[in-house]
This record gives sequence, structure tokens and C-alpha cells, in this order.
Amino acid sequence: MKIYWKISAMAAFAILSACGNRGTLEPPKGQSLPSPVYGESQRPTSEELITPSTQAQPERSDELLRRSEKRQDDKFDLPPTG
Repeated sequence: MKIYWKISAMAAFAILSACGNRGTLEPPKGQSLPSPVYGESQRPTSEELITPSTQAQPERSDELLRRSEKRQDDKFDLPPTG
């Protein structure tokens, strides 16, 4: 029983150790980065491709609730059926 635990622990360690690649991102051999978007003259770099846009990662709104307000009636907020 102990040997199976050791083998599975070694296998997990081997699999997880392969996840730590810290090199620069490059396209696979024989392929290139995507072509530039219409209207752009340069191709995007790998760093630009993995950086999320503002739309994908919106800024947080820190506006505090100043006063309590009654919620308006929502005609689509129906109780569950059954």
C-alpha cells in the first residue's frame, strides 16, 4: 500500500514540475503569430495577446451606497415553479 502512495506522489510531482515554464512565449515551430488587425500595421506581441482588455477585466467601482433606496418592481423576477 505504501509503494502505491509513493509512486503516485512521484508521478504527481513529475507532472506538476513540468508546469513551471517561465520562458518567453513563442508560437509553435512552423506557425506564426496572428496577422495584424484591420487598420494596424504591426502584429501584436505575445505579451499583448495574453494581457486582458479593459472589457475582459473591468475596473472596480468604489462608489459607496449613500442612502437606502427602494428597489423598483421587476416584472421578470418570478418565483420558482413547482
